[in-house]
Amino acid sequence: METNILKALNNMSKLKSFKLTELYSGQNRMNNVGTALEYFVRDIFCSSIDMVGLDNKDKKHSEYLSYLGNQNNPPDFIVKNSDAVEVKKIGGLVGSIALNSSYPKSKLHSDDVRILQSCRECDGGNWSKKDIVYAVGSVSESKIKTLWFVYGDCYAADREVYEKTFKSISKKVHEIDHLEFTTETNEIAGVRKIDPLGITYLRVRGMWGIDTPHKVFGSLTEFSRESNFSAFALMLDEKYKSFPKQDRDNIEANSNIKIKSIDIKSPNNPANYLKAKLLCIVK
Repeated sequence: METNILKALNNMSKLKSFKLTELYSGQNRMNNVGTALEYFVRDIFCSSIDMVGLDNKDKKHSEYLSYLGNQNNPPDFIVKNSDAVEVKKIGGLVGSIALNSSYPKSKLHSDDVRILQSCRECDGGNWSKKDIVYAVGSVSESKIKTLWFVYGDCYAADREVYEKTFKSISKKVHEIDHLEFTTETNEIAGVRKIDPLGITYLRVRGMWGIDTPHKVFGSLTEFSRESNFSAFALMLDEKYKSFPKQDRDNIEANSNIKIKSIDIKSPNNPANYLKAKLLCIVK
């Protein structure tokens, strides 16, 4: 079974309710809004929003998804032989997103030390990098008000930009000569034997964050706070053209979805502009 962001948008455009407590009422695994939002995003990708019971949904998801992640390691899921998706819940539209120990990604690379081996082995392990989508939902009183889908190459610089900063800071920390450092860590540093007994250690972690898609790209939309629900998907022109013609035709024939051709600044060089597509749903 195959799916993609265009199919997900088509599925979402037909929905009447975006209140997570109504969509997932009585499901005891939905112990927080973030989990429910992730299920919602999975459901629209897998055409399973109307299915009853999480076990039934999980089986349906397995037909379309090759990997499901966890809270500590990106991504949240991977579409079979296709894109990775990272879901983030926010409150306000123009704040920032906490990415924790993972810097923003323009692509998901299989040699990223922050992903699990099970992620590397999905899709037969025959991949070196995947496109990644940030699905960022603004949720108020368990209702999704705004949902952005932004491809990483529209949003984040190449990984060398972030790794250079990370390594520079790590190098400076390791130059403190009176500390004893751990030899292997994916964090900035690990310090051992801080106290006289030698039983205390310190983890020096990088905590990354990025401005919300709405703060970065909201001016390109016709967003209204009076809307019941808004969704936006941003991707480069070549990505849009890579999807099956039938899916593009369905999107272009859907009166609930507006498509705009726009120019966005390159995340690697703001002097350059990139051709992109912005897909909008406003209810």
